[in-house]
Amino acid sequence: MNPRSLQTSCHSEDYWKRALMAANDYRGYLRNHTAMENGEARLHAAHSTHRPLIFGTLAVMGLLQIASSVTILLHLTGYLHEVNLSSTETVKEAQSEHIMADALRDIRKKDKPRKKDSIPVAHLSVKTPIDFSKTDPNAVTTVYWDELRGTLNKIRYHDGRLLMEEQGLYYVYAKTCFRYAPDHATKKQDVSNVQLIQYIYHEIHTQSKMRPVLLSKSGGTLQWGNQSYNMYCVQQGRSARLKASDGIFVNVSNSRLLDPEPEGTYFGAFKMSN
Repeated sequence: MNPRSLQTSCHSEDYWKRALMAANDYRGYLRNHTAMENGEARLHAAHSTHRPLIFGTLAVMGLLQIASSVTILLHLTGYLHEVNLSSTETVKEAQSEHIMADALRDIRKKDKPRKKDSIPVAHLSVKTPIDFSKTDPNAVTTVYWDELRGTLNKIRYHDGRLLMEEQGLYYVYAKTCFRYAPDHATKKQDVSNVQLIQYIYHEIHTQSKMRPVLLSKSGGTLQWGNQSYNMYCVQQGRSARLKASDGIFVNVSNSRLLDPEPEGTYFGAFKMSN
């Protein structure tokens, strides 16, 4: 074999070797490319397979979070409601205690005994024994009262008169009863036409001359027969503005017929305001 033919043969052999290596490299490329595509496909398939699981997990977590939030909200709402009720009950209890305290305070005030001299007041019954048998039937007589058995607070008594110690608006009252029983009379009297009148007078102490002012009068003319018992009562009252040291007293007509029983004949006054 000549050198040219040998060289040509060597070149051909090198060519085929390179071609074979290139083919092997191409097959390796194809194999690697296929493996890569298969790996991506598997990864994509894996992603496709796990996607519902992921979404489900996220959905469950979301629902759990919502449920937890709702539970917390309900708990807080219930707590606030309890706090509100507790506050309301506390306010109601405080108000009830305040009302009860006021009521108890009012009751204590009402039940608390007043001082003896807190309000000017007087109540006296007729003084017994009395004997007006010798008096003139047509005369007007001052009635005298029993100061030892009556009530006198900030009002004095003297000579048939109640004397004020404080000025103010007073209510003045008097009641007198007259009776006649022929069988028990010391002497027979004509009572077929008798006037029985009661007068309440006011004496003003600032006057230079005591001229009593008539506050009120009441009574009537009676025609009593000879029955075993006759009785007639006069009762009256009115308000009057009196000053300190002013006096009030009671006069009656036909005092000889005055009933000596203290339950039927009495006189009094009490202060209503300044």
